[in-house]
Amino acid sequence: MEKKFIVIEGIDGSGGETQSKLLYNYLKERGRKAVRITYPDYENPIGRLIHEYLHEKYEFSPEIQFLLYASDMIKDKEKIKDLLEKGYFVIADRYFTSTIVYQGLQGFGIKKALKFAELFEIIKPDIIVYLKISPETSIKRKMKEKKELDRNEENKEFLRKVSEFYEKVISDQVFGKWVVIDGEKTKEEVFEEIKKVLEI
Repeated sequence: MEKKFIVIEGIDGSGGETQSKLLYNYLKERGRKAVRITYPDYENPIGRLIHEYLHEKYEFSPEIQFLLYASDMIKDKEKIKDLLEKGYFVIADRYFTSTIVYQGLQGFGIKKALKFAELFEIIKPDIIVYLKISPETSIKRKMKEKKELDRNEENKEFLRKVSEFYEKVISDQVFGKWVVIDGEKTKEEVFEEIKKVLEI
């Protein structure tokens, strides 16, 4: 069965934006119906509030962070459901899986997060592609990309802990089927791996 709802995951700088765009363009060029969504959605009021939190204009508890990030995705639930029913590929650059990891690391338990997902009927992806890179690579890539790093991007120790938490979530296959791809390779090599995994 074709995997229609595809999530690209990884720590900051892992290449999620690049690979989700490559995949979207690849599918469109082949006449497939596809939509790319990104989280946080900074065009939206919830996403803008998340952006301000990340740049230390506000402090929020792990519970409030979780609700903000989750709300950002719940707002698109019907849109995603509708697109999938119409036969579209939906490619998400990050998703609820990021929230499980980032807020889980700060104490918001995985079981609680999954209960929330069940209550609010958050759509499960068909496959979650994790692009694995080191914290050192993450910081190096983000520094090249922009001058000012946010509170998560600049913290090497935090990134190391996030990587370890992802490993746990992947090991337990939380919230869907996870596959791991070496994100340290060139973007072309990584994309070839993604195509193999998705069998497209």
